Amino acid sequence: MRNGPAVRRRKLGEELRSLRHTSGLTSRDAAGMLGWHQSKVSRIETGASGVTPGDVTRLLDAYGVDDRQLRALLQTLAGSAGGGGNGWWHAYRGLIPPQYRDFISLESQADTVRTLETSVVPGLLQTADYARAVTRSSLDGLPPAQLDSLVEVRLARQSVLHAPRPLRLSAVLDEAVLRRGVGGSRVMEEQLHHLSQVAQLPHVTLQLLPFGAGSYIGLTGPFVIFSFPTTSDLDVVVLDHLTSSLYLERKEDLEAYSSAFRTMQAHALSPERSLDLIAAVGRGDQAEPSDCPRGPRCPTVSHSPHPPGGAAAAVPE
Repeated sequence: MRNGPAVRRRKLGEELRSLRHTSGLTSRDAAGMLGWHQSKVSRIETGASGVTPGDVTRLLDAYGVDDRQLRALLQTLAGSAGGGGNGWWHAYRGLIPPQYRDFISLESQADTVRTLETSVVPGLLQTADYARAVTRSSLDGLPPAQLDSLVEVRLARQSVLHAPRPLRLSAVLDEAVLRRGVGGSRVMEEQLHHLSQVAQLPHVTLQLLPFGAGSYIGLTGPFVIFSFPTTSDLDVVVLDHLTSSLYLERKEDLEAYSSAFRTMQAHALSPERSLDLIAAVGRGDQAEPSDCPRGPRCPTVSHSPHPPGGAAAAVPE
């Protein structure tokens, strides 16, 4: 488990080393072509030192990499490995911490995001008023101007869902997310309506785990899985504590959390039934639908997704 920039450096270095091997060049050959010391190439490939987007471009040129999508991804990751890059979020660098900037950088370049949330609506699906209420509660005493800016950041993140090539989002939410009265009845009414609308986007899959499901595999804490185009070697799981983030990059961690997410999807309500539950909560119904995907009662699933040495942590959205 590492912090975000360290993970980005190591993952980026591994991918650059793989591309160099594919090109048939040694590290000495690559360094000679670029007029560098061989040790610079080695440090980049081991993640011991950072690399600028410009240097990544030179390396990719030397390795004959023409894939525009891969080039753009690796160049952006070079920026995030340095702590946030120069995306739109860079303008807020004095307001949001480095781990949040790195999270946004990952989100902006990911092809797919899978997320489990047990307490609040994921940031990508929040309304402005809901985001304001959540942020105000999380950061008590925040000056109004800073609160406004943080809400702006939350809403700006949602542009990935409306891009020409939008992010594919799969979200599994606990029923408690719908029933927790964040910001009051009017705010929740608008938020539930927004969820029902965005859930109908072709690239968004929203499923709910009703209270009738009992305990389930992700009950101990929410998580986010980022997957990237072209290569799965850059995929990462993110867990957030109140004041820090953990990034899980090991293959076994990724497999464990991916398997956990698939299990929760299988036991959650279908997207269509999830919309019914959202509507029911919006009407003020107290009981959740009694029919779960595989019969009149939802099965209880109590396994833990965390591999030995893993950690469960809340993901504040």
